Amino acid sequence: MKLPRRGFLRLGTGAFALAASPCFAQADNYPSRPVRVMVGFPAGQAIDIVARIVCQRLWDRLGQQFVVENRPGAGGNIATDGVIRSAPDGYTLLVIGANNAINATLYDNLTFNAVRDLVPVAGIYRVPQVMVVNPGFPAQTVSEFISHAKANPGKINFGSGGNGSVAHVTGELFKMMTGTDMQHVPYRGSPQALTDLIGGQVHVMFDNLPSSIEHIRAGRLRALGVGTASRLESFPDLPTIGEFVSGFETSAFAGLGAPKGTPAEIVEKLNREVNAGLADATIQARIAQIGGIPLRLSSAEFGKFFADETEKWSKAVKFSGARAS
Repeated sequence: MKLPRRGFLRLGTGAFALAASPCFAQADNYPSRPVRVMVGFPAGQAIDIVARIVCQRLWDRLGQQFVVENRPGAGGNIATDGVIRSAPDGYTLLVIGANNAINATLYDNLTFNAVRDLVPVAGIYRVPQVMVVNPGFPAQTVSEFISHAKANPGKINFGSGGNGSVAHVTGELFKMMTGTDMQHVPYRGSPQALTDLIGGQVHVMFDNLPSSIEHIRAGRLRALGVGTASRLESFPDLPTIGEFVSGFETSAFAGLGAPKGTPAEIVEKLNREVNAGLADATIQARIAQIGGIPLRLSSAEFGKFFADETEKWSKAVKFSGARAS
């Protein structure tokens, strides 16, 4: 029997509604069981702390546990690979960080592409990088530092918490954008690098502000500039590096991602709840305590942000020639 065109369209619309209804029902009922949130670093690091802040908020709002699971190793790649291979149902999430943007170029043998294989859910925060030197270093400003470095090629050492760390690639980005020649000295972590910077064994470091801030306040380190696009409210007299190096901007960051194929309705629900939490004064204060700035973005905006960060760090890693050891 041949159906009239109008009847066919009516049937088609009904079929689409039936096909779509489980997805909407899934989003309405989500979450109906605990959600795992993977962090690729040990407990106690800033990215782990901020993940727990957000997970507690989601638990309170959505009535199910959001459980942080620490799965360190390979610069966060083990956790990333595990999430990408998980079912795209919203019950396994990843705390995406600057490490993911850097690792895309730093590692030659990744079995995944984080930008392609993860659905961006929401931003969480950014952590400013600050350019710090030993107080005895003969430069009071970023421009004086650049002049001194160009006059002494290869003689200035910059420390970092390890090969491929944000501090490392920020130093390489600075070299690339200023035409300076500095030697990278990797350590097993930021505390060791800071100790040697204070002791004068290395000359400069592009550190996360939270781990340097007390040394700056105590006069053990001199801050020359901050990596954010605009000056910080907490340090209004500290210029940005971009005031001397046009276009320079760098910071660590964190956000949430999910496996590719996760229903858009679940992603939107999570994005809405995370952003509502980031607008809460109590959560803003807790993020500020660990040196962060809330990163309130739509899913699409966070996706673009993550892709842009990956492209930026790709240039710096390629310039440095660094490879994962």
